[in-house]
Amino acid sequence: MTYSTRLLKLALIVIGSPIVIFAGYLIYSLIAQPFNTSYDQLMYPIVIGMLLTAVPFFYALRRAYDLLKFIDRQQAFTPVAVTALKQIKQAAIAIAVIYTIIWPFVYGIAEIDDAPGLVLVGGLPIFFSMVIAIFAALLQKLLKQAIEIKQENDLTI
Repeated sequence: MTYSTRLLKLALIVIGSPIVIFAGYLIYSLIAQPFNTSYDQLMYPIVIGMLLTAVPFFYALRRAYDLLKFIDRQQAFTPVAVTALKQIKQAAIAIAVIYTIIWPFVYGIAEIDDAPGLVLVGGLPIFFSMVIAIFAALLQKLLKQAIEIKQENDLTI
């Protein structure tokens, strides 16, 4: 059991590392060389929104790491694990909301560049984060039901 959770913990670190590098690159590029003047009113909100999504993303990664620690300690079927899944769901919803707010700016750049596929690509983070939120909500509901069944079985003699 600990081998698989260690592998998943390593996967969380591997997932988070490129995001840290990408966020650092975005901040550096904002400071070092500003965007084209025809795009800057559209690009700055997009980049700032992308940087803002890093906060709930890393929060969700941290809660997933905590969830794996609960599994290691044989505490997977506790209300604390349900709370962690709820917070992961809320972080995914926050990411979807932020990307929904910056989606019109992506549409503006697609209009300037005449790139209609950019609108679809801009909608992908919204779709993926909503899928994660729905999956976390489903797991949260299943875990609540499992805890209730476990409590009922603990009460029976």
